[in-house]
Amino acid sequence: MSMCSSCSSGSSSTRSWIVHGIVAGAAIAAAIGAGAYLVRYRKFRSQVVGIIPARYASSRFEGKPLVNILGKPMIQRTWERAKLATTLDHIVVATDDEKIAECCRGFGADVVMTSESCRNGTERCNEALQKLDKKYDVVVNIQGDEPLIEPEIIDGIVKSLQAAPDAVFSTAVTSLKPEDAFDPNRVKCVVDNQGYAIYFSRGLIPYNKSGKVNPQFPYLLHLGIQIYPELQPTPLQLEEDLEQLKVLENGYKMKVIKVDHEAHGVDIPEDVEKIETLMREQNLS
Repeated sequence: MSMCSSCSSGSSSTRSWIVHGIVAGAAIAAAIGAGAYLVRYRKFRSQVVGIIPARYASSRFEGKPLVNILGKPMIQRTWERAKLATTLDHIVVATDDEKIAECCRGFGADVVMTSESCRNGTERCNEALQKLDKKYDVVVNIQGDEPLIEPEIIDGIVKSLQAAPDAVFSTAVTSLKPEDAFDPNRVKCVVDNQGYAIYFSRGLIPYNKSGKVNPQFPYLLHLGIQIYPELQPTPLQLEEDLEQLKVLENGYKMKVIKVDHEAHGVDIPEDVEKIETLMREQNLS
């Protein structure tokens, strides 16, 4: 889960940078107008909104937000888990589908209708943010297909951004399993001694001379892939096909927290049964 901060860049206007968390429990927060809010609020980056983007159309799993998981639609389970986070002042669902909107209103969620032209969840979150009446310091993009998202991870990345005024984004990592070391779909991360990201890669990092996994080294798996629409493409980002590298290449700091987390997302219909089995094992209703 990761967080992104929105700030002004060389002007008095503020920008909203939304980061799109893709892996389970992944979230991203953006701090808006950091300098101005330091003066306006006693607590730095105190106003936090969580936005859950949801769309009906999907090439791999149409209608996924409404799929039934032990008696409740998945979007409701994600919303209920996010509601347990103590750092979120408000949570909204952003969607372009009336069926999803009606469902969400039915269980008590606030809904922001967005355009069908949104190409991804990040754009949907960004549009929803602009339509909110209240202004927020931090925006957290919560992945809608994570019915078991851990509220502690949401709180952790929010607090890490609040505690690091020099950071524009925050994100989460967990321990990398040895079998995932050379999987390009598992993004690796290295951090400095102060807990800031140094680099992200699809390859194994750090990479030693033997070319083999060192069982003694604490490799890190990044819990999320981000999209930063306000930043232009950069060489490293294009080469690795990792949006988060735009942040580092532009000289911004990203705070990283380490969590114990196992991803349990729903990407295809077959994942529903796995989630339900896990919930029964953990006595989650």
